[in-house]
Amino acid sequence: MKNQTELNTIWESLRISNDFMFGKIMQDAELCKELLQRILPDLEIDHIEYPEAQKSIRLDVDAKSVRLDVYVRDGKGTVYDIEMQVVDTKELPKRSRHYQSMIDLQLIDKGEHYKRLKPSYIIFICPFDLFEKGRHIYTFENICKKDNSVFLKDGAVKIFLNADSGQDDVSKELRAFLDYVAGKESADDFVQRLEKAVEQARKNREWRHEYMTLLMRDQENMEKGMRKGIYGAIVMCRDFGASDAEIVEKLQEKFHLSHEEAEQYVLDSAI
Repeated sequence: MKNQTELNTIWESLRISNDFMFGKIMQDAELCKELLQRILPDLEIDHIEYPEAQKSIRLDVDAKSVRLDVYVRDGKGTVYDIEMQVVDTKELPKRSRHYQSMIDLQLIDKGEHYKRLKPSYIIFICPFDLFEKGRHIYTFENICKKDNSVFLKDGAVKIFLNADSGQDDVSKELRAFLDYVAGKESADDFVQRLEKAVEQARKNREWRHEYMTLLMRDQENMEKGMRKGIYGAIVMCRDFGASDAEIVEKLQEKFHLSHEEAEQYVLDSAI
């Protein structure tokens, strides 16, 4: 378990690319609006309504819950979900599909006409190139495979942004933001305002406490899962007749434990 000093160091080093920090910064409606306008320059976004950070959607007790980083609407009712994703989990396309379905179910009530579904944009901001084509931006809409001029017009758009690109394929304004996500400095006014907001956020004691609580909870869950896996491995090894010395060696190899740590797990499992 990380101590308080380590937790403080982690908090002080958070950047805009951290999903928690990003969600807090995007609670500023003007910053959120300008980011959306840079990503979607062809839209006229007059204002943003009810910014919600880390919005949770859960339809029933058996459903997989969804926690959205930034979920907002504009003045026309168009819905935007903006996600900061720093790890390539190899499942973002499928996750975007799941998010889309969950959001749509929130937009209309039982018995309402489907025409009431407003346009929606699901946006993932990544420091990696998910599709490995070198582009800064990948935009997806449903179109006819036989005739690319025919659009389904279901109002659903998915966008994946890549901060790790050298192509000249986006505006200088969006490029400045993506460079900032990638850790590069910029004199761009919007980026400067974002950086100032990040610096102010680090001084927010309530947010610091919230982040550290989440971090400790996640760490505890990971450790519980690891312990469960270790004890399960011990049981399996014993079922196959392995000696304690062999089990200790296997635990060191599989779970990257020291000899003393692995030996203690074996001793504890025998109690």
